[in-house]
Amino acid sequence: MKVNNVLVSQPRPAVIEKAPFYELSKKHKVEIDYFPFIRIEGISLKEFRSQRVEILAHTAVIFTSRTTVDNFFRICEESRITVPETMKYICQTEAVALYLQKYIVYRKRKISFADGSFTNFIELIIKHKDEKFILALSEPHKPELPEALTKLKMQFDPVILARTVAADLSELDIKNFGLLALYSPSDVKAITEQFDINDLPAVATFGEGTLRAAVAAGIKVKAMAPTPEIPSMAKAVDIYLTRIGKGEEVEDVAVMDNTQKEEFLRTQQNKLAKKSRVRRTSTTEKK
Repeated sequence: MKVNNVLVSQPRPAVIEKAPFYELSKKHKVEIDYFPFIRIEGISLKEFRSQRVEILAHTAVIFTSRTTVDNFFRICEESRITVPETMKYICQTEAVALYLQKYIVYRKRKISFADGSFTNFIELIIKHKDEKFILALSEPHKPELPEALTKLKMQFDPVILARTVAADLSELDIKNFGLLALYSPSDVKAITEQFDINDLPAVATFGEGTLRAAVAAGIKVKAMAPTPEIPSMAKAVDIYLTRIGKGEEVEDVAVMDNTQKEEFLRTQQNKLAKKSRVRRTSTTEKK
């Protein structure tokens, strides 16, 4: 069935012609509408200080979203903290890494980014295992990443920098759309609280956490990003619309099994332990 309207759960871009979905809308002759399902509220300086995290006691910051980037530098400004040029930034996606240019000079030796997948992100963090990290988070968040860093015995302090609040979606006629693009677990929560899932159109999700939240809520997800092959939501939607246009049957996106992740983490733990033993042996021999 042809899709005529796509609803993106993001604010409307200031310049539509430069938005990722603009060319896609012309290519597939679909109308793209924007409506944020949530709003983000940064925490206060008092709330930040209550978490007792000393920014300057760390050597690197882990970012999973642009929201946490904005609020990290806002807190630094309000605290009158000058972030040293030696600070490193580990980002889950290239989009987050590029967004850092709003606040700092982009240098590859300071900024690293993964492809958006959990495994690639963990591998990237492990490459910087000697750093002392701040893990910048929004509330709510999945415990998956902090739990993984704890298992891998990384030096890190989690800090909540923002929280999400559901928007009023009562004016939306959800049945007018053929596809919804959801960007966060909070988007999933907002839409399932205000609509019957049986009334929802096909859904595309961004990020594994969003995919898991959607599947857990009983939503059938037809497209997902980012992956090494599909780096953006626009690309995921493009592929889905192309397949639908050809009359193909699109299967539901499957969630990565937790046992696969556990096995991956065990492998990384063993690698780190082996490297540690090699270093100790080398040091002993030199003595």
